[in-house]
Amino acid sequence: MELGFLKFEAQQFSKVWGGEKLHKFYAKPAGTLIGESWEISGVAGKISSITQEDIKQENLQDLIQSFGPGLLGQRVYQTYKGKFPLLFKFIDAKEDLSVQLHPDDTIAKQYHHSFGKTEMWYVLQADPGARLVIGFKPEVTLLDYKQAVQKGTITHLLNEVPVQPGDAFFIAPGLVHAIGGGVVLAEIQQTSDVTYRIYDWDRPDVNGAFRELHLEEAERALVFHDLEQVFCRPQTILKNQANLVYTCEYFQTSLWNLTQKVSMTTTPEESFMVLMCISGKADLISSKGQSIPMNCGETVLVPASLGKFDVQTAGAEILEVIVP
Repeated sequence: MELGFLKFEAQQFSKVWGGEKLHKFYAKPAGTLIGESWEISGVAGKISSITQEDIKQENLQDLIQSFGPGLLGQRVYQTYKGKFPLLFKFIDAKEDLSVQLHPDDTIAKQYHHSFGKTEMWYVLQADPGARLVIGFKPEVTLLDYKQAVQKGTITHLLNEVPVQPGDAFFIAPGLVHAIGGGVVLAEIQQTSDVTYRIYDWDRPDVNGAFRELHLEEAERALVFHDLEQVFCRPQTILKNQANLVYTCEYFQTSLWNLTQKVSMTTTPEESFMVLMCISGKADLISSKGQSIPMNCGETVLVPASLGKFDVQTAGAEILEVIVP
């Protein structure tokens, strides 16, 4: 059997800060306070299930075991030892997320036997006045941070950034951050579910309990990053070609603003590709004739072995992600 385009069942998670926009605008099933839709996941216990009935494998890990380098690409398969390296999400923040940060590979491996959590955001929707928390205000020091944690005044130190659709942000490990209420975004990250919360707005979760904070862990992982390196909205968007949004050692994300058919290619020796349709719709057509629709809110995994394929559309925006 040769692999073609792959779709997976989105996993939805209720959050105290979640809303209904993923159902309303991105064709996700209705639910209560849905904050996250995990599109493709190799996280243990949350591995994505396959939706196509003609594929005998049940989930993403089964596919990797069966097809290995043909699915991931030879380089990616060898580098990540047969594990799926990335996690793809849509996030709807009706209210503010917790103020948090993530560990790097070294800390995550030592304390969690996990990959670190490097991620990026691409903003899809933003209500008037919506903002993100990105790092601390200028001149804030580690001592300032420690004192604010003790006094419960951490919010006085946070740097808030107004956002609009099309904004993009690179969230390196150790960077304090939070998605603000009224923001819907696509998130591309390492395969990790490790988060250190440092402040949760003094609110209970969906079960009425206050969520755990991770102040000791956070202080160990905290990094005062140069905020100039965070903003990665493309300066110019050219139609019908790849517009680089951000690249790092874990992922390379490009935006396609499509008005006509284009061709894309995967290479067996290199990396798989993931396409996230963030507006409009398209049909993906392989050189061997396989065709599947991709609607707004859908995510498709393109195996490394597929080679050249066409994206047929009259209008769509698509995020393309590979492992560089």
